[in-house]
Amino acid sequence: MSSIPKRADLTRPADLLKHDHGTGPFRTQRPVYLDLLPPCNNACPAGENIQAWLAQVQAGRYHLAWQTLMRDNPMPAVHGRVCYHPCESGCNRAGVDSPVSIHAVERFLGDMALKEAWKIEPDAPPSGQRVLVVGAGPSGLSAAYHLARLGHQVEIREAGPVAGGMMHFGIPAYRLPRAELMAEIHRIESLGVKIVLNHKVENLLAEMQAGGFDAAFTAVGAHLSKRVEIPARDAGKILDAVSFLREANLGEAPLLGRRVAIYGGGNTAMDAARTAKRLGAEQALIIYRRDRAHMPAHSFEADEAISEGVKINWLRTIKEITEDRITVEIMQINAEGYPESTGEFETLEADALILALGQDTDTGFLKEIPGIAFKKDGTVVVDQNMMTGHAGIFAGGDMVPSERTVTVAVGHGKQAARCIDAYLRDAVYVKVPKHEVVGFDKLHLWYFTEAEQRQQDELALEKRRYGFKEVVAGLAEGEAVFEAKRCFSCGNCFECDGCYGACPEQAILKLGPGKRYRYDYERCTGCMACFEQCPCHAIEVEAEPA
Repeated sequence: MSSIPKRADLTRPADLLKHDHGTGPFRTQRPVYLDLLPPCNNACPAGENIQAWLAQVQAGRYHLAWQTLMRDNPMPAVHGRVCYHPCESGCNRAGVDSPVSIHAVERFLGDMALKEAWKIEPDAPPSGQRVLVVGAGPSGLSAAYHLARLGHQVEIREAGPVAGGMMHFGIPAYRLPRAELMAEIHRIESLGVKIVLNHKVENLLAEMQAGGFDAAFTAVGAHLSKRVEIPARDAGKILDAVSFLREANLGEAPLLGRRVAIYGGGNTAMDAARTAKRLGAEQALIIYRRDRAHMPAHSFEADEAISEGVKINWLRTIKEITEDRITVEIMQINAEGYPESTGEFETLEADALILALGQDTDTGFLKEIPGIAFKKDGTVVVDQNMMTGHAGIFAGGDMVPSERTVTVAVGHGKQAARCIDAYLRDAVYVKVPKHEVVGFDKLHLWYFTEAEQRQQDELALEKRRYGFKEVVAGLAEGEAVFEAKRCFSCGNCFECDGCYGACPEQAILKLGPGKRYRYDYERCTGCMACFEQCPCHAIEVEAEPA
């Protein structure tokens, strides 16, 4: 029986004798070089130029790659660990074998920068203007970093005892070690950013006036757990997930007992269950009212929790709690995808219940400020420039309607910094229009290689049972370079010389390393052999100008 080769085995030379475009006595079309938008760049909530720094890693220019990355993201060592890498979901490499492990290469650069103590300098001279940032979470830190690079004097006021926000109090150390987190925060401080801890802002306008601030960015995290009414008779220990994770991260975790139930199906529920296991619970059981296909947690989060012994009871909702028992109703998913009752009940044993049903932000300190409006869910209304209805006060992160992730928050901080900078200059920030996104169908991949994604090593399961040692290890230098070299450079020329070699008229001129090529249209016949073999779609066809 003959074996069918995989797509990755089907490398073939470019066929320059047969193509879809013809020539005639007059050229009716011409090729043009252009830059399009890679899907990874397009999907990144922080707006990173991923393709650019991957290319620099390929060439071994690590410091330059890190500098390119730092233009958009001040905490690559953090993001390489906690970002849910939507860039990889869009990666065109998945059409051949598997996506480029972008987050792992980002972590490699972030960790190298910390090891080598690389520094970042401001891009502009001091402006003499001051900006107050409320909240030292990912969005506030990002805004402060970018504002400092733009030359502004920034002060962050944080209600908690340590900077980092939910990165510090909500993400367990087995996913985000505190040494790397604090090192990247200290680098932001080295730009001149002042962080004042244990300072809860109650009257924003008064603090702005007293401190001589010209603008403010509010980025308070979602630290308030949502509540649910559950009938209880002599209920046992009931905790909310945010408080539980905060106390565990501070080394002050409460005693839970042998059997712990977690109510909810998001990433916080997964973290709470995995943390409970590390604190000695023999059983950590997640109760969720929908099925796995409809859970808000990322699939790999559930996989990791299950691999560590966490049990998940799908399609269950809590109806009553007693001291050591929980009554749940079995649910079913209807045609619209929503859970509905079945009238069947079960009883589960539990010594403690952790509620992980989502979080809200505390926006009360903005309620009395004229012009600021709120949505029904309590989030703040902002315009396209992230400014509230009160001039000079901006908001982002968990405080505005958006997906609540570290990367989204960091992207908000960068955008807010640019808008605040424009506001301080009596201007309006205008985003540069995006190029067209390059999908897999636009690539002309006449070559394929066996180059599966390099997997990061993980801590053995038996070593995760107690303690909070980091689970996922980073890539070594050779592995990181290998991953970077798997990038197709979608939509942007990487000087492969394919067009140069394909042109039968010698109409393509090489301009030197890093300068790409140009066309000599006096020689070009419009045959489009260059277009058909360009693997990354950095050449487009356009009609001959009249």
